[in-house]
Amino acid sequence: MAKKLLAAEPLPSKGSLPTGTISAVLVALTSEAQSALGGQPYATITRFPFMVGRESRSPSIVPSLKTMIEQRLLKVPQLNDLYLVEPPSQAGFHISREHFAIDYVDAEFVLVDRGSASGTLVSDRAVGADSKDVQTELQVGDLIVVGARRSPYVFQFQLRTEEAPR
Repeated sequence: MAKKLLAAEPLPSKGSLPTGTISAVLVALTSEAQSALGGQPYATITRFPFMVGRESRSPSIVPSLKTMIEQRLLKVPQLNDLYLVEPPSQAGFHISREHFAIDYVDAEFVLVDRGSASGTLVSDRAVGADSKDVQTELQVGDLIVVGARRSPYVFQFQLRTEEAPR
């Protein structure tokens, strides 16, 4: 069985990963991607597997408050670690409610499709939807297009290193 790691732990090196504590991050490369992150320029991956999907809860304060209370009482399971906000469009959604996961298995990062409707492109490699591939290895610098090729939700997979305290 593959060892699962928390994102804050030092990751074992494969090849020439830098030393110290490494954090995996998704960096927004488009204004739509940054907006989907609630205006933040990047999202830190806090654990593995790290689940990503569309925020589908109501923007109205009453249903949102109800959902938040139910989640805190553990009545409603949380589907994602990161909820991307995508405004409704007549063209439909690019992001599925349960879109993809990023995992760290056997010293490799992988992106795994979670049954998304339109799939994901990882540096032009199709994953999910109509593709035969449901996962692909992630490399530092890979571009991640959430949805079809023309989706405006573009991120870059990066690692950030913090030197361990001495």
